[in-house]
Amino acid sequence: MMKTMSGGNCNLNVPAKNSYRMVVLGASRVGKSSIVSRFLNGRFEDQYTPTIEDFHRKVYNIRGDMYQLDILDTSGNHPFPAMRRLSILTGDVFILVFSLDNRESFDEVKRLQKQILEVKSCLKNKTKESADLPMVICGNKNDHSEVFRKVRTDEGENLVSSDENCAYFEVSAKKNTNVDEMFYVLFSMAKLPHEMSPSLHRKISIQYGDTFQQKSFRMRRFKDMGAYGMISPFARRPSVNSDLKYIKSKVLREGQSREREKCTIQ
Repeated sequence: MMKTMSGGNCNLNVPAKNSYRMVVLGASRVGKSSIVSRFLNGRFEDQYTPTIEDFHRKVYNIRGDMYQLDILDTSGNHPFPAMRRLSILTGDVFILVFSLDNRESFDEVKRLQKQILEVKSCLKNKTKESADLPMVICGNKNDHSEVFRKVRTDEGENLVSSDENCAYFEVSAKKNTNVDEMFYVLFSMAKLPHEMSPSLHRKISIQYGDTFQQKSFRMRRFKDMGAYGMISPFARRPSVNSDLKYIKSKVLREGQSREREKCTIQ
């Protein structure tokens, strides 16, 4: 089974087994979107804009194999609990973000961690899957003075101490501290190529999409690195109906593929 992503004149086929969804969760104003921006663009935005729900897609060619990573940057307000549950059900890897200077945001991460484990455990029991659940708990804003810290390092570490598929990092999206390391560990736990980490592949523009998969392209100046990635600028979130069908097919065991709705391009 293949997934096709079209953009302009490019036509990218990604095996369904190499398509993953990363879900970013946490309270409002903790820096979720800033971490996503660092991952995608290497930039930090000073201006705060509340997130309703943002969807991004990045496609990789790593040593000739195609991978697709969908990124769901969720709202911190969670106005629709059913949507948050669906986001959890369809997620493959998770980043839970809190602010080190905000105790309430840490308490929210504890609630989210518990909810994810419960929801995924229920799904696993129905589908008989044995897959691990890679998760990173991320304390953001470690560039702030210790005077403003409300959550101790050992408290964050205690949340992950009993789960080898869960790691804790204190990062600064503003200063780009530990962000690359956090993604490297997350992808390693998910058994994904470590080249998907922001600093370990070459970023290319959508204008190269036509030749993204071609052998001649892989043998040119990118050959020495063997890994490069491209952001899809017009990616849209798959519909709720599509996600529900995906979950239903897993529960009913109608198919073993990881197929989800194609990216819609205008």
